[in-house]
Amino acid sequence: MVERVGLRARKKARTRDAIADVAISLFLAHGFDQVSVSDVAATAEVSKPTLFRYFATKEDLILHRFADHQGEAARVVRDRQPDTTSMTALHRHFRAGLDRFEPVTGLNDQPEVVAFHRLVFSTPSLAGRLMQYTLDDEDALAAALDRGIEGRIQAAQVIAVQRVLARANWQKIADGRTARDVQPEAVADADRAFARLRQATASS
Repeated sequence: MVERVGLRARKKARTRDAIADVAISLFLAHGFDQVSVSDVAATAEVSKPTLFRYFATKEDLILHRFADHQGEAARVVRDRQPDTTSMTALHRHFRAGLDRFEPVTGLNDQPEVVAFHRLVFSTPSLAGRLMQYTLDDEDALAAALDRGIEGRIQAAQVIAVQRVLARANWQKIADGRTARDVQPEAVADADRAFARLRQATASS
């Protein structure tokens, strides 16, 4: 029984990934607004109802890559060691992402990743949907910090800093630099930003 459930979950994940890969390819080739959900379903060889079982909105077809990181900051805080402050854990996590050149940090120069971020940042409906993801992340982090209004303010600051750092990294790469060239600056920017956050929340 467990094996069947595991097989079913893997099959659903493969179908979801296949639909998303088709959608992203079409959006990058033709533009987000020029491709319909029907176009994606037809190319992926699934029905529209099947597509919407995996993705609630057209925007989610492309933003699922961000959704895969939803709640990450909250998990970092919850899973930190007892002798590690929340801000230190979040700083280390972001630095580790830079070391791995994770796309979510903006420090990735693969052409598809650079084009993907350009599409998201230049399409109003995608940027708006991404903002909702950001607000959800703030809520989750605030709950993990569990410090009332101070926790909510701190969560908003952390999520905003991560967003600004990632956008700055992506912009430098979009302007023609390599990820390895930008990395020292990205690390220095992250260290400086989290140091300021740590000073503001020394008791966290």
